[in-house]
Amino acid sequence: MSLVCAISNEVPEHPCVSPVSSQVFERRLIEKYIAENGTDPMNGQPLSEEQLVDIKVSHPIRPKAPSATSIPAILKSLQDEWDAVMLHSFTLRQQLQTTRQELSHALYQHDAACRVIARLTKEVTAAREALATLKPQAGLVAPQAVPASQPAAAGAGGEPMEISEQVGMTPEIIQKLQDKATILTTERKKRGKTVPEELVRAEDLSKYRQVASHAGLHSASVPGILALDLCPSDTNKVLTGGADKNVVVFDKSEEQIVATLKGHTKKVTSVIYHPSQSVVFSASPDNTIRVWSVAGGNCVQVVRAHEAGVTGLSLHATGDYLLSSSEDQYWAFSDIQTGRVLTKVTDESAGCALTCAQFHPDGLIFGTGTADSQIKIWDLKERTNVANFPGHSGPVTSIAFSENGYYLATGAQDSSLKLWDLRKLKNFKTITLDNNYEVKSLVFDQSGTYLAVGGSDIRVYICKQWSEVLNFTDHTGLVTGVAFGENAQFLTSAGMDRSLKFYSL
Repeated sequence: MSLVCAISNEVPEHPCVSPVSSQVFERRLIEKYIAENGTDPMNGQPLSEEQLVDIKVSHPIRPKAPSATSIPAILKSLQDEWDAVMLHSFTLRQQLQTTRQELSHALYQHDAACRVIARLTKEVTAAREALATLKPQAGLVAPQAVPASQPAAAGAGGEPMEISEQVGMTPEIIQKLQDKATILTTERKKRGKTVPEELVRAEDLSKYRQVASHAGLHSASVPGILALDLCPSDTNKVLTGGADKNVVVFDKSEEQIVATLKGHTKKVTSVIYHPSQSVVFSASPDNTIRVWSVAGGNCVQVVRAHEAGVTGLSLHATGDYLLSSSEDQYWAFSDIQTGRVLTKVTDESAGCALTCAQFHPDGLIFGTGTADSQIKIWDLKERTNVANFPGHSGPVTSIAFSENGYYLATGAQDSSLKLWDLRKLKNFKTITLDNNYEVKSLVFDQSGTYLAVGGSDIRVYICKQWSEVLNFTDHTGLVTGVAFGENAQFLTSAGMDRSLKFYSL
């Protein structure tokens, strides 16, 4: 027999008995009734909570509801539970689909944000490089006063630009050039015809082989090294200009890049390393000549001497002035400290683009090559054309003066190499190269004993005998630059295969 609450007629969870009516109640219900009425619900006599007596029983077992006592009722209950589970599962799937869509959208937004950040970072880097280029120019050029009769023009981006002969060759500059030439001539006479003892002999030079090759200096997307130079005071420092618009300073002994200089908007076709300062120069078809600080890794001066691509570059022996040639048919003589063009001259009778330029070792005369196969010798002080060397049948690609100042070597697109005697003003030797041989670079070693030719391959000739002592075909592309190390202890070359190579014993 089970206890049943007199109020709810259900088995109570907490049964208690009323001493007034002797009835069993659910404590929760009877307490609520007493709180409202204060009497026993069965007989109406007064009753308080303290009078109730708990009945101690084991856990009561609720009888099953009538609806759950038959098989059909149980099946319906199970069906209801199954339906509830299915509905809940459907709701969860919907929530999962919504979450996936939200996650996909968030990932797309993240990807877009990363792209924007990358683009902004690239723009900031470009802006910083432009600012680094402009700041030094503002500091160097602004203090230079320009007479009212000689107004300065502004180049693109606010960079200073001096046009044509606004400054001129002052007597002080001419005297400086003359004094330097006198010193150099005196030193050359002291040396006489003696060859340095440390100079590599021809029989050793003929044994040179490739000892190193570096292909990672310039970008692979626009392959090609177009210009090469060594630092005269430390030939371990190599300077290259590439088709990727960059100038690179490379340390041969450490085998690592010292600086990558960016600023040109077109390929770099000429480079020069200053002999006594941590400064390099570069020229490009973007019409500019740039002066770079190797230590700072930035452009400190932009010389705008030409209105067309700059084709040749040569540093005067004083280290203070640059000679440049251009497709605009002019050669220009500029001050590297101020960026000013001191003089700018063209041969109006020729009317032909200049292809290269090179100072004579004394610095008072220089040579230029033209697109119509002429070699012109100029007097710097008088700014006049003093000699012409015809003979080539194609555009002149490279010229080089020997260290003693007696000889001039020239190469052109006629597969020949010509040697000229500057004392007699005549061609005394022509070296005919292979058919379709392209001469791209000519250079004498510091003693004037050897002449290196770069182009379809690399060849080294011993001067006076003009016999070939060395030939390299290691490059897979056209050789665009060759240079001798100190006392010809090594030979270096660069080419369109993007590699910088070194040769020695």
